[in-house]
Amino acid sequence: MYICTENINIELLNKKFKRYTVTAALPYANGPVHIGHLAGVYIPADIYVRYLRMCEQDVMFIGGSDEHGVPITIKARQQGVTPKDIVDKYHTIIKQSFEEFGITFDIYSRTSSAMHHQTAADFFKTLYEHGKFIEKTTQQYYDEENKQFLADRYITGECPFCHYERAYGDQCEKCGTSLNPTDLINPKSAISGKAPILKDTKHWYLPLNHYEMFFREWILEGHQSDWKTNVYGQCKSWIDQGLQPRAVTRDLDWGVKVPLPDAQGKVLYVWFDAPIGYISATKELTDDWEKYWKDPDTKLVHFIGKDNIVFHCLIFPAMLKAEGSYILPDNVPANEFLNLENNKISTSQNWAVWLHEYLQELPDKQDVLRYVLTACAPETKDNDFTWKDFQTRNNSELVAIFGNFVNRTVVLTEKYFQNQVPAITELTDLDKAAIAECAKNTGKKLRIALNITVSVKDLTS
Repeated sequence: MYICTENINIELLNKKFKRYTVTAALPYANGPVHIGHLAGVYIPADIYVRYLRMCEQDVMFIGGSDEHGVPITIKARQQGVTPKDIVDKYHTIIKQSFEEFGITFDIYSRTSSAMHHQTAADFFKTLYEHGKFIEKTTQQYYDEENKQFLADRYITGECPFCHYERAYGDQCEKCGTSLNPTDLINPKSAISGKAPILKDTKHWYLPLNHYEMFFREWILEGHQSDWKTNVYGQCKSWIDQGLQPRAVTRDLDWGVKVPLPDAQGKVLYVWFDAPIGYISATKELTDDWEKYWKDPDTKLVHFIGKDNIVFHCLIFPAMLKAEGSYILPDNVPANEFLNLENNKISTSQNWAVWLHEYLQELPDKQDVLRYVLTACAPETKDNDFTWKDFQTRNNSELVAIFGNFVNRTVVLTEKYFQNQVPAITELTDLDKAAIAECAKNTGKKLRIALNITVSVKDLTS
């Protein structure tokens, strides 16, 4: 059973796109997928794609694992293994979970693939050769004992706002404030535990400020009425505050190597290379990939969580605009967060319902979870998942209401029509109008009972 809580726009296909490219945010391969991911991103995206396929549209549904970045290297260091060991483990778990749950990706790839590394490096080099970056030398924290620069998550200290003592260099997880490493009070290296020093390092920046007028016209004027309020509002806030250049490289040894001779020991920033994963996955799937990314008759839609809005609405579009040959996203539907039993889902605290464990414990209840998460999807505000609500929706809505409807239909068909759906003898004007409207909006002829015979035994088997 596949039910969408949002009203489907029956004018969806009035603008005749030749095809659709639909992406779902790449889950980070440092842990399994949980119900918050499903409700926020993957079930809504899958509903949309299934709808397009029912309408006989040419649609490409792209997914994959995001396998670079600091959290993966931290987890690998904690467990005494390599980053590759971490991503191999969780990519396999995530991919199998999606397959068993029925998320209908056309391809589920990964950013550690050779195709992705080449695609991301080529994309960077194209922008570099066309002068789209600025080079800046800045001071960043450096661990003298381990002789390495420290990425944001490798620095901890006291939050200057709430004074939480274990805030990270990019964010305080207690008060949620975004931080720079130099904002921290008494910063320490997460590797050695010692105070780091500041040291010069060169990086390449994407000057988002150069695209402010483009964003004002494209987003603030062009998408005020059709983008979700939370997406539009967050974009407007960022733009009105004044966009700043964003570094697209990092001092790390895990990731896509920066393809320049003077960039030893540097990789592409994970939020530069990750969205390119949508493109590399499409290239992996088909040689005819360009029509899904460069043809103006293609509609590009990104399904994401609200924490990814800035990357998919500002940074990635700026990259595509700078490159010049790619289409821009037509819509970026972002949901809010799903809580668990009135508490925030937390990977670090192991407070989550993990999809792979659910499938092991309740292998015949995929559609029940899908139904419940769709019913309580956090579309306009944070919502809550509880096992009591899960039980109630299963017993009252699926078993009692829907199950009773099916049972009555089957029993009465067996009792009065010899197990056969009766042929239609006469259609009212209202019947005809409804069938015509359905046929127009789905783009396909309806198969009605007049033309087919369905056995009740088939329905119940």
